[in-house]
Amino acid sequence: MQLQLGLIGYPVQHSLSPWIHNQFLEKAGTSGTYSLFEINPDSFEEEIKTLKTRELNGFNVTVPFKQQIIPYLDELDRKAEMTGAVNTVVKRGGRWIGYNTDGAGYVFGLTETYPTVSKHTVDSILIIGAGGAARGIYQALADEGFAHIDIANRTRSSAEAIAASGPDSVRTTVLDLTKAEENVADYDLIIQTTAVGMKPNTHDQIMSLERLRADSIVSDIIYQPITTRFLQEAQEKGASIQQGHTMLLYQAQYAFQLWTSENVPIDDMENQLKEKLEGR
Repeated sequence: MQLQLGLIGYPVQHSLSPWIHNQFLEKAGTSGTYSLFEINPDSFEEEIKTLKTRELNGFNVTVPFKQQIIPYLDELDRKAEMTGAVNTVVKRGGRWIGYNTDGAGYVFGLTETYPTVSKHTVDSILIIGAGGAARGIYQALADEGFAHIDIANRTRSSAEAIAASGPDSVRTTVLDLTKAEENVADYDLIIQTTAVGMKPNTHDQIMSLERLRADSIVSDIIYQPITTRFLQEAQEKGASIQQGHTMLLYQAQYAFQLWTSENVPIDDMENQLKEKLEGR
């Protein structure tokens, strides 16, 4: 079977998704293509209708369409419904089904890098930011049984909405960024989910890690640059770090599994992806 896969977004021309998924196709021994569909936001509805006429088996969705795609889908997976965002669409029985693999991708990448991380070894987590990525990661961590997940954000209402979506088994306090800075030593795992520090604004940092404990793990989901200023400060404090390219890779692996039912191995792809990003 010749799989027809792709990515919609704006812009998408510099995306690494074709490289990642072509690697997966090769590893799975599956014939197929992965195409980029750059959609102008001003003509989104028209271009989505055209896309529906193509013989696509599935596609990824990136900014700015992760919410905008939802009305055009026939069904939403539970996690996509809870996060209010879709990054993967599977065509099944002629119907478009929306999924969100970001949160699970983050958790997969984290536990691959730090196999000892679990609900038994990590007592307290801080998520910085309250956008779609934060919501997906919060839900994935809750599904894994982590019981204490706080959220720090500039806009309190956005963080409160995420906290309200969680199960009763999860204890969540919403903090402002100043309070999060003061209390940063309370957390075993800190996850930065905003765009602060992304290229070209690489000198920006969402908050200070001055009080960080050296035995903490600090993540940043940004992958350009590969090591953000936020992660650099964490390293200087002696903490372990998790770079954003791992989430990019593992959420893609999960998407490929949804399309093909194949759980392809990552092997050396993480190092190869890191080298590609560092070379940019």
